[in-house]
Amino acid sequence: MSVLEIRKYGDPFLRRKTIPLERIDDRIREIVYSMIDTMRDSKGIGLAANQVGFIERICVIDTTKGEKKEDLLVLVNPEIVDRTGKVKLEEGCLSFPGIVEEIERAYKVKVKALNLEGKEIEIVGEDLLARVLQHEIDHLNGILFIDYLHFVRKLVIQKKLNELKNIHKR
Repeated sequence: MSVLEIRKYGDPFLRRKTIPLERIDDRIREIVYSMIDTMRDSKGIGLAANQVGFIERICVIDTTKGEKKEDLLVLVNPEIVDRTGKVKLEEGCLSFPGIVEEIERAYKVKVKALNLEGKEIEIVGEDLLARVLQHEIDHLNGILFIDYLHFVRKLVIQKKLNELKNIHKR
């Protein structure tokens, strides 16, 4: 396993929609273990495969930042099947270092996915877990959290966004 480079805003790969997996093999497991290492090394609570250059529909989530190993989620082909309530809270992203914005999302979600063994699972998340599930599944669909910002708010942070784009171009 290894720590992978996290793609930053401006990298077109972040806008790519991921492809569902038909099978889970050793290559996929290696990707997942490297994603977990990368998420933990970056002090993140979620990471989508396209944030580290893979097109497979996989994300990893750990809202405890490694404190509770049993809370680590590996989701293959996740889909949100139900949303309840709305709440507006601050949100950040490893692909947008230094940018934190208030984003409105569902308070509670139900997600269906496969685990790393290929077994179908259902996750019901509220509050922070619901937010991270939505954020990471958005990534897998090529949607970024800034896409939810009002255009005026985007104008306010445009300088920071341009700086990230320029870093990516180097």
